[in-house]
Amino acid sequence: MPSSRLTHSEIDILGRCPAEDVVARLAPWAGDLSADLLLVLAGTRTAEHPGISAAGSTAESRRFTALADAELMLDGPGERRRWPLPPLPAGVSPALLSHVALSRLALTPHIAALGLDHQADRPHLRLESSQLGPSGCVSSGASMPLERVHRLWSQGHRMGAGLRRPLVLAECVPGGTTTALGVLAGLGFEVSQWISGSALHPPKALKAQLVAAGLARAKLPSDASAGLIVAAVGDPFQAMAAGLLTGLIQSDQPVLLGGGSQMLAVVALALHGMPPSDRIALGRRLVLGTTAWLATERLFEGSPPALTCLLEAVADRYQVPIVGVHSSLRFTNSRHQELRDFEDGYVKEGVGAGALLFLAQLRGASTGSLLEGCEQALETLHAASVGSSA
Repeated sequence: MPSSRLTHSEIDILGRCPAEDVVARLAPWAGDLSADLLLVLAGTRTAEHPGISAAGSTAESRRFTALADAELMLDGPGERRRWPLPPLPAGVSPALLSHVALSRLALTPHIAALGLDHQADRPHLRLESSQLGPSGCVSSGASMPLERVHRLWSQGHRMGAGLRRPLVLAECVPGGTTTALGVLAGLGFEVSQWISGSALHPPKALKAQLVAAGLARAKLPSDASAGLIVAAVGDPFQAMAAGLLTGLIQSDQPVLLGGGSQMLAVVALALHGMPPSDRIALGRRLVLGTTAWLATERLFEGSPPALTCLLEAVADRYQVPIVGVHSSLRFTNSRHQELRDFEDGYVKEGVGAGALLFLAQLRGASTGSLLEGCEQALETLHAASVGSSA
């Protein structure tokens, strides 16, 4: 059973958001509540560029990373696997952490599948034809037709406007930190030094090179709309999720965003075309939740945490306080190397792990119980892998 719930003084906050704003934004999540979880799976050919992503050691394996992670998160580590987990350079899929946290929460999960190479074989929201496939590589400057972006944005807007309960939004998009850089650069942000990734040493120069090539080919006007920018250098998740956020103005429901730069890119896209009053209204409904590993990551020696810099850049541009929090779970004392790898800078975040772990803590789960749960889940995953190969 959970021990005691987090008090506000124990909450780990990103950036300089005033304490009263943090308390206000977390109020809907602190009590007993029924809420939904939306996990968006999406594909982009950006993930197939050599060296761009560690969400699978090969380009081919990254084509089913999203489906494998969804299966692990929702079914758990002991079930027979339809989709094999991609080999990783180190660590383990963050979906394992998400599963452990989700098992302690009263959330109703839903999946949306957008632009995957392989069709989702479990119930999911159908927002577009599965035949459309992944978006193009960000370097092409023509990731998606504008009509596709508008359709996904509209679908997301209707979903956001129709929410009747709080929502946790999570994603699995291999290559997504590069498309995040793409849309942020398209919006005029100079943030390549603050964009991380799943690799131990994120390929910042390669990401910036691909994005620069895409923007040069796209020849966007200086006043490009968010839709045009996503069509040039974005991915399907961004179009749908940004639309969903714009719909919150009507539904007045809180959303907990699970992730880092990919979620902040979506926030920036949603805020971009809004009048100031709507920006403030949207900001009051959002909380960004991430892991301790991503929240404390410094991409340059002596620099502030990169995610904090990115969060504050978006907040300053649109004059909206953005609340960010992170789980305090650490794996320093884990008995398993795959978990200790997180402490060395591998994997860091994904599949909503940070938001779900934080929410589990807010609802009373101790870091000790979450650590034990992750270790037991990893042991079950190992045993299941041995059993399937026997």
